[in-house]
Amino acid sequence: MDEKPKQTISDMRKPIPMKPGSPERYDYEYKRKGTANIFAVEPQVGKGITKRRRKMDFATFVSEVLARYPQARKVHIILDNLNTHFLSSFTQTFGEDQAKSMLQKVEFHYTPKHASWLNIAEIEVNVTDMECTNRRFKDLKSLELEVNSWTRRRNRERRKIRWGFDKEKADKKLSKYYANYLSF
Repeated sequence: MDEKPKQTISDMRKPIPMKPGSPERYDYEYKRKGTANIFAVEPQVGKGITKRRRKMDFATFVSEVLARYPQARKVHIILDNLNTHFLSSFTQTFGEDQAKSMLQKVEFHYTPKHASWLNIAEIEVNVTDMECTNRRFKDLKSLELEVNSWTRRRNRERRKIRWGFDKEKADKKLSKYYANYLSF
């Protein structure tokens, strides 16, 4: 699981539409309308879009992921060490009893600091940005529509990240970060 902040902005001047051989052109001036946060997980779950990136948004999105797998005994989620990715997010959002019930079905695995690129969802967020969100969106609704449409098409075409990073490559690449821990 990973997330990416995104601004919603409107143009101060009307853009020049694209035409054959020329991309759309827009002025550098814009009016900031707000912010959004795009959550990404494995492709079948899709993306979640919230207005902010708060503990409550994180906990709510994880609950939506868990709802997709009602028969699962345990759902494993790999994520980075963002300041909202804590168990307290669940108790503050849902209360102690519901949080405890929910957290029995999930196991979090945190990527090492400075190695969040090991999280395949981070790659998915970057692909989303390159293919879909790397442009201006005037509001949250248009961002949601575009991301959801892009995700459905990507799933229909069965496009996915081909992960080729195995344990041997990880040991070699990460040994410089963990050499101190291995020496004693």
